[in-house]
Amino acid sequence: MEVKVLGAANEVGRSGFLVNCNGTNLLLDYGVLFGKRGSPPEYPLHVKPKDLDAIIITHAHLDHSGNVPSLFISGNTDVYATPPTFDLTRLLIEDMLKITKDAQPFGQPELNNMMRNAKEIGFRQKITKGNATFELRETGHVIGGGSVLVESQKKRLFYTGDIKTHGSRMLREADLDVGDIDLLIIESTYSQTEQKPRKESEKELIEFANEVMDRKGVLFIPSFSVERSQEMACILRSSNFKHKIIMDGMALKVNEIMFNHPEYLRDPKVFADAINESVAIRDHEKRKHALEEPCVVISPAGMLVGGNATYYLQELSFNSNNGIALVSYQGEGTPGKKLLDTGKVSTRGKDLRVAAEVKQFEFSGHADRNELFEIIEKIKGNPKVLTVHGDSESCKKFAQEIHEKFGFDTHAPDVNEIITI
Repeated sequence: MEVKVLGAANEVGRSGFLVNCNGTNLLLDYGVLFGKRGSPPEYPLHVKPKDLDAIIITHAHLDHSGNVPSLFISGNTDVYATPPTFDLTRLLIEDMLKITKDAQPFGQPELNNMMRNAKEIGFRQKITKGNATFELRETGHVIGGGSVLVESQKKRLFYTGDIKTHGSRMLREADLDVGDIDLLIIESTYSQTEQKPRKESEKELIEFANEVMDRKGVLFIPSFSVERSQEMACILRSSNFKHKIIMDGMALKVNEIMFNHPEYLRDPKVFADAINESVAIRDHEKRKHALEEPCVVISPAGMLVGGNATYYLQELSFNSNNGIALVSYQGEGTPGKKLLDTGKVSTRGKDLRVAAEVKQFEFSGHADRNELFEIIEKIKGNPKVLTVHGDSESCKKFAQEIHEKFGFDTHAPDVNEIITI
């Protein structure tokens, strides 16, 4: 078995791994990496669609799925994922095409072609292709998201994709019962970070929401539309939060997708109650009236880049009764990071100081350092380990630590590197 690293090497983005199982080629993910504003997107190394026997999408996030349609410009290959992954992938890629206009190497026809070749599979469903079998295992990272277990000629590969060992209020914990492994490809995003326990973050968010309500303000929670927005609604509702919760933007479409796939949720009733009790805002007139009383507004974008977040930011930033809760990762160069670091927002070409109270809360969908080591402890056998999907320092340091702690042959691979087992 040979693995060629196409992307996500010492970087977060453009994930892609080509697995050659004695002539059967499986492509695990094929994503996109959005650079700083103004710079073009980056993609994994090129592969020829005609050489592929199957494409497997671990989950819908664009850094894993966003370049798959480029393989359907002229080709037709079977592409495998869970039903919610396909629904969300279509939604996110269509949104990307709308926002980035002609920046992508494909358009709607290629996405449609990809969906025509979609083969929906469930977790632990074994698929045979040529000399290989593969299956998806739950990750606890995003609805329908899976790790990939590949088997060929008595060699076994486990690719975590993005993983959250203990899951969340929305999702069950990761399924790590995978037996002996010869090669482990593991994400390293937060391998150098210990996150605050989820329960603590939830408690702090609820306290902040109640403080803002007590002073008759509005709490704005800019939030990723997939999973994070819904989780925020669930946290507030389960604490018997008495005020109105508003949901806006693409999160509403994601709600519908999640309602269609309740079996992929930890507790469908908790989810349904939280969403059904919230108020969906679908037009600007309602948006304006919604802010007339104390309430919580949950709306994308999580880093305050575009979306309806821009409107809410302008309306709510300059009143000290209001609050802004940042619950998503804030990337360098984003308005969210600027607000966090400087307390300012750009409005009508000027940088203005925000009067609303701004707080950040930790709600990562990725495993932290302790959870990642937990994953490795549960792995049986004596695998080679590749640390990927993290910045250069995280990947390299994590590789060194795994080797020292477990004795496994571990390293942070480069793009275009081939590993043989």
